[in-house]
Amino acid sequence: MAGRLKPPIWFWLVTIVILAWGAMGIFAFYADRTMDAAAVARMSDYDRNFRVNQPAWEIWAYAVAVWTGFIGAIALLVRSRHAHPVFVVSLVAVVALFGWIFVATDMIAVKGPLVATGFPIFIAVAAVAQIWFADYARKREWIG
Repeated sequence: MAGRLKPPIWFWLVTIVILAWGAMGIFAFYADRTMDAAAVARMSDYDRNFRVNQPAWEIWAYAVAVWTGFIGAIALLVRSRHAHPVFVVSLVAVVALFGWIFVATDMIAVKGPLVATGFPIFIAVAAVAQIWFADYARKREWIG
């Protein structure tokens, strides 16, 4: 494609890490949504109740967050300008997903702030970093 410059090796390394992160998100979603009854029974009462009462839109937000993160990584891999907006969609879904959990549930009070927010904050930071990286790559004309 005209107008694209050859990216440095580290672009490919970062892109592979982002792709692996996206694949792990899809695997986590799949494992969560296909959990068998025995695994659900081993959950704490709180977690089991949370799972049973999850609104459908929240499950969809989870799916959108992980799938668009993975698709954004593929877009980076093929050096497409679409990586940035797809990563933005992923971040919006992440914010909706965890925003609902933190605002509409008592998870922080039950599990404690560090346990309840640690990994979600990491996920949100990773989503912001993906947006930044795609924008950085676009500005350097590595994607287009």
